Amino acid sequence: MQNLAFPSYNFRIKNSENKMAIFDIIRKKFIVLTPEEWVRQHVIHFLINEKQHPQSLINVEKELTVNGTKKRYDIVTYRPDGSIYLMVECKAPKIKITQQVFDQIARYNLALNSELLMVTNGLEHYFCNIDYETEGYFFLKELPIYSAH
Repeated sequence: MQNLAFPSYNFRIKNSENKMAIFDIIRKKFIVLTPEEWVRQHVIHFLINEKQHPQSLINVEKELTVNGTKKRYDIVTYRPDGSIYLMVECKAPKIKITQQVFDQIARYNLALNSELLMVTNGLEHYFCNIDYETEGYFFLKELPIYSAH
């Protein structure tokens, strides 16, 4: 798989039924290694190792309902009180980060009310802080260290 704009991590990878699979430490199972999954696994390790997100408060690939339609988010980090701190949308490296991708995560966030958003294709990363009072958001240079408050 291609190098991404993340630190290097040690992943457990195996060949299963002629497909490569990578071990997801959150879901605790091997997942087929697609380009998007490669990005998702890097983000998980980045959040835990670099940004100090508690592994026990990270959720991966769960269903949510947006305007009556079932969708799946990539990664969410919770606070101890159950509120959502960060939602991440992962794309494969060949997928450009466009306004459509931001619109997608914004729609998902209508149901989740996350404080922070991250959009990445593994090569480019964008971080936003949501201000619900002004109904706006502003971009951050980098993702802050995890905060439980």
